Amino acid sequence: MHEILRNLREGARVLDLGALTGSFPAELCPNALVVRVDLEVPSAPSPGFVQADAARLPFPDRCFDAVIANHSLEHISGLPAALQEIGRVVSSEGSLYVAVPDASTFSDRLYRWIYRDTSGHINPFRSADALAAEITRATGLKLAASRALYSSFEYLNRYYFGPRTSWRLRCVGNGNRRCIILLSYAARLFDRIFGTRASAYGWAFYFGDVRGEVEEAPWSNVCVACGAGHAAPWLLVNNLVRRHALLVRSYLCPTCGSRNLFTPDCTAARNKR
Repeated sequence: MHEILRNLREGARVLDLGALTGSFPAELCPNALVVRVDLEVPSAPSPGFVQADAARLPFPDRCFDAVIANHSLEHISGLPAALQEIGRVVSSEGSLYVAVPDASTFSDRLYRWIYRDTSGHINPFRSADALAAEITRATGLKLAASRALYSSFEYLNRYYFGPRTSWRLRCVGNGNRRCIILLSYAARLFDRIFGTRASAYGWAFYFGDVRGEVEEAPWSNVCVACGAGHAAPWLLVNNLVRRHALLVRSYLCPTCGSRNLFTPDCTAARNKR
């Protein structure tokens, strides 16, 4: 979404849809007015928060220059109406960012199994092309770029659960950070060896006038602590990768400083549409 936010004009209006406490820091677009919308009211609402149903947005037509739907469409009931509302409130010269999980991946299936009925993933997307076409039909914004997203398996972290965890979480390490690091690393190695999509998460889409160039190559090194992705060549060029025994390499996440195991970027998920 950074490609959209950093190129906004001064005074632009941004809708952060399904944001709860916010899907991006306001510092990414300091000269814009950011409106956060969610059906649920967070314990500490951020400035600009509005409680509303995505299918009935309380805003005038064409009032937003950009809409960010970051990992939210899979949670929204009445999705066709919500997409129509996005198309109504976004400017015809505006832009839209959408990130969603691919319901056919190992990562999303594991997520649904761990969280069972509380996962909130009520809209299972399985085709990037079909979803992109549906969004264009509803909003009138043409697809400008897309990229495959990889999983950090960060949703397994213990702090998302209460003091008593379920037997399902205990089967995959009970939220232990080292177990999550190893799972993420093993999934990426499996993909490189067998050409699978074990580490794939989903897709990111850019619609409308993005203004900035979007790097469509996937980044498979995604931090298990904060979920930030970084390109493998960038990590190497900036000397952030350290070699250990048995050819294992690691890096410290530039965003949060957490230790992660490193692999070259995969391509298997990129070609799955």
